[in-house]
Amino acid sequence: QVQLVESGGGLVQAGDSLRLSCAASGRTFSNYAMGWFRQGPGKERDFVAAIGWNGSNKVYADSVKGRFTISRDNAKNTVYLQMNSLKPEDTAVYYCAAGSLELQSARMYDYWGQGTQVTVSS
Repeated sequence: QVQLVESGGGLVQAGDSLRLSCAASGRTFSNYAMGWFRQGPGKERDFVAAIGWNGSNKVYADSVKGRFTISRDNAKNTVYLQMNSLKPEDTAVYYCAAGSLELQSARMYDYWGQGTQVTVSS
């Protein structure tokens, strides 16, 4: 089992930045690829970004490329999502997830956090 706890969400204005963190415990963190997903009101859970076990491979959704950066610190068992130039359409609950590969499909992830709310006002 892997337990994931997200933090860092909040209410910001358009153009602001936020950094989300996801702290992992349980099994060896460095064994897992990590992903960030988000779910807006009345919407499906969408892929945001993913990172391989050693941080060398990163994948982003087109909607966040150039604005968001995913990173990880295996020594701290933590994955981060730096979000810059935030837009109102980025408003969602953001979830981190752990899986075998840094894929875009939520079905491929085995463990999920409880989510953190990000609200971007215009």
